[in-house]
Amino acid sequence: METTDRLLASLDNALRTLSGAVHAARPMPATSPPEGPETAMDDASRRLSGALMRVNHVGEVCAQALYQAQALTARTPQLRQQMEQAAREETDHLAWTQQRLKELGSRPSLLNPLWYAGAFGIGVLAGRLGDATSLGFVVETERQVEQHLASHLDRLPVADERSRAVVAAMKDDEARHAEHAEAAGAARLPPPVRWLMRGAARVMTGTAHHV
Repeated sequence: METTDRLLASLDNALRTLSGAVHAARPMPATSPPEGPETAMDDASRRLSGALMRVNHVGEVCAQALYQAQALTARTPQLRQQMEQAAREETDHLAWTQQRLKELGSRPSLLNPLWYAGAFGIGVLAGRLGDATSLGFVVETERQVEQHLASHLDRLPVADERSRAVVAAMKDDEARHAEHAEAAGAARLPPPVRWLMRGAARVMTGTAHHV
């Protein structure tokens, strides 16, 4: 694709991501759909699940922005294809968390446009620093997301089997994305960069839990 075509495709992805017009290519990895309100959980449990899945949905909004930006700035067709493939798999996560929020009677973060714009800018910066650094950014991001999802598996109500199944499947995919990036020649990011990424992630997740 020419640069203009790629930019238009990236803009289309942004609009679909922020409008919620996304569809999963894989079925939702969960138990059978609930029939009406989820009576297995009390109100407090539903609110907790909704807040945690909203945070996870924000993470997938950011993943779309990051991978789109890194695909745009990739210096080789092979890396661009790898980033685009990862973005397609992350679209499944986006659709799953969106569906789960609806089932829980919760809503996405009101700040999703801000999260998307910020993540896109970070992705462009990482890509401009070279393919090895861009891949290193993928590794560190996915490792942090994997740890974050593991913590959510500890915090989600035991009765919320559907959310737990979604988070477990997402965690497996993130680990695989990190492994593929390492195999493709990722450079290890310096400790200050990794610490900064962790700090930014804490701000985002803490805010998205409520807003």
